[in-house]
Amino acid sequence: MNSEYRNENPGQEPDTKKDDQSKSTLVDKIQQLGQTNVPSMDQSNIHCLTIIGQIEGHVQLPPQNKTTKYEHLIPQIVAIEQNPKIEGVLILLNTVGGDVEAGLAISEMIASLSKPSVSIVLGGGHSIGVPIAVAANYSFVAETATMTIHPVRLTGLVIGVPQTFEYLDKMQERVVSFVTSHSNITEDKFKELMFSRGNLTRDIGTNVVGDDAVSYGLIDEVGAVGPAMKKLNELIEEYKGKQEGDIVQ
Repeated sequence: MNSEYRNENPGQEPDTKKDDQSKSTLVDKIQQLGQTNVPSMDQSNIHCLTIIGQIEGHVQLPPQNKTTKYEHLIPQIVAIEQNPKIEGVLILLNTVGGDVEAGLAISEMIASLSKPSVSIVLGGGHSIGVPIAVAANYSFVAETATMTIHPVRLTGLVIGVPQTFEYLDKMQERVVSFVTSHSNITEDKFKELMFSRGNLTRDIGTNVVGDDAVSYGLIDEVGAVGPAMKKLNELIEEYKGKQEGDIVQ
């Protein structure tokens, strides 16, 4: 009798597989994101690129460190350039810095994008995070965010020969050159902040807070997500207008 009932009313049998799938999806969202529902970016024309924690280079950091791996970011930036649906990039920065060459590689990739890009320094954009922040077409810094500017350092085994210090100096010049060419700060002012004594306890450098970063010409404007999205949409419209103008010509 039960089998006849099932045959006559197939729609009445509970779909346990679908229930299990929906429950597992819900649990995944809670575990990964801490909430059951999040806004979808699938239909957005803007890609959000997050750079948080320590920028990891050629050496893998301990598992307890919050890191951004440059080998993960570079393919994303290439995909952004190739994807016609993506019209702009929003870069969110909250980093303590990290590997100099990895940071410069990410900075060069962002700067070479043909599509409009806007960066926001939230919390902190320290050390090699500074070139990444200024690599975008327009940069924002939160009012309470800080940016630490200091000389390049080497860790691990260092060979005490003149060539080592010459290499270190050249690496530092690469950072200075990139920052000054992608922002409004002068080379003299940036080096003054970099080698300043007394601003950082028992260290050389300067901790620059929101308004000061703008006044020095390092960052374009004080603001966070709202103003940054507005500016990015303006840049996207300008970019579209230039493309249409090129097609007409």
